[in-house]
Amino acid sequence: MRLISSLWMVLGIAMCASAMADEQASCREDDLRISAIPLKDMQQLIEEYRPLANMLSAGLGMPVRILHASSYESVIDAVVSGGTDIAAMGPASYLIARQLNPDIEPFASLVPAPGHFSPSGNYYSSLLLVRSDSKLNRVRQLRGRRVALSDPASTSGGLIPKHEFAAMIGEPLGDYFSRQVYAGSHDRALDALLAGRVDAAFVSSERADDYLQRGLIDKGSLQILWRSDPIYYDPLVFSAAVCESLRQRIRQLISTPSPELETFIRSQRAVNIAPVGHEAYQALEPLLQEKAAAAGP
Repeated sequence: MRLISSLWMVLGIAMCASAMADEQASCREDDLRISAIPLKDMQQLIEEYRPLANMLSAGLGMPVRILHASSYESVIDAVVSGGTDIAAMGPASYLIARQLNPDIEPFASLVPAPGHFSPSGNYYSSLLLVRSDSKLNRVRQLRGRRVALSDPASTSGGLIPKHEFAAMIGEPLGDYFSRQVYAGSHDRALDALLAGRVDAAFVSSERADDYLQRGLIDKGSLQILWRSDPIYYDPLVFSAAVCESLRQRIRQLISTPSPELETFIRSQRAVNIAPVGHEAYQALEPLLQEKAAAAGP
């Protein structure tokens, strides 16, 4: 019996050692790739993420590259395929990616600073905005008007308006507005509204606050006609290709204060970065299921 027990112990140790060797073999240590959904001008976003990349590069001892993303869909494709290792995604785009690969994992979320348009806490809102000089003061005045959204995979600029706002008015957006324009980003939707190319725009409250902070608008430039329920802030996610040992090292670096991390946090109009898990975004999953059902086979 002692011999059998010893054999099982040796076998167990060998299996653990083999598993560790397999993980080390599959865990890339040559470089790390970061991408982000294009909430704003991509070159500006890349410069904002550079301190984060430098911090991770120094802490991990490997090069960290920031990839240029052309659309929400391109980031979803990259994180699902393993073409990127870390992605900054909206809640809806993360959930879409997770449906395609359940091993994609959210691990951190910025805690935004409260602003004129945004609530306090780790939340933001989808806003329906009009220009204050437009004389549009009620939602019902927007029937038959033009509206801008950001992207079909955007939470506050696509998913929430098509469900929460549509439920409030009692009909689909396509029936209520004469024209829906997908601008490609929240900033482009705001630009279209400010230039008068559309009559209203669904955008993230955080992006409206960014425009205010940068002096592109003042507090009286835009009027809020509708605000969504609070939405948990955008996650940073791991692709399935990132092994657990590397995930743990990145989590540790993200939770350790440093000048580079602080610079990155400030560039995002945030006050902190906090751990986050899938449970924070589960409330949105039924909306995605409704969207998939409506699209049909």
